[in-house]
Amino acid sequence: MALKLNVIIGSTRPGRIGPTIATWFNDYARAHGAFDATLVDLADFKLPVYDEPRHPRLKQYEHAHTKAWSASVESADAYAIVTPEYNYFAPPALVNALDFVYSEWGRKPAGIVSYGGVSAGLRAAQALKQQLTTLNVMPIPQGVALPMVASLIGDDDRLQPNELILASAKSMLDELAIWAEALKPTRG
Repeated sequence: MALKLNVIIGSTRPGRIGPTIATWFNDYARAHGAFDATLVDLADFKLPVYDEPRHPRLKQYEHAHTKAWSASVESADAYAIVTPEYNYFAPPALVNALDFVYSEWGRKPAGIVSYGGVSAGLRAAQALKQQLTTLNVMPIPQGVALPMVASLIGDDDRLQPNELILASAKSMLDELAIWAEALKPTRG
């Protein structure tokens, strides 16, 4: 049985290109063969700024949006987080979504697909790794960085990856599969 990979679109901003990048990565992950990849769009959950009365560690959620997000996070064996960089950091919607639940993330690996201008979103990716470790997520070193991302999107609005991007994606998925298999028994 294939491992379940949630490919999370980390931006909810109108006009975002995250869905274009995430769709490409989701399709690539399915073709890779180690994962049953599922595209997860944060915008679909409409998460407000954290509004649960109890700490997420307790898993005593009152709101339907939290329960839906919890089920989505819980269902995965691994994550690929697709994120732009906003002011040297990850988008607020993504930071909030990570904090919305706690134990559902635990003992699972995550890889980051970052995009942007010259920096390719790498500062956001590095900041996310610190946040992920506090959720007991293993952020793997391998990632996919898309510099000058607008130049990689064709007239058909599809990502046109180069050989370096494809090699990075394969490396990240290979490593995610190793970690997901290794960590699965620890979740009991």
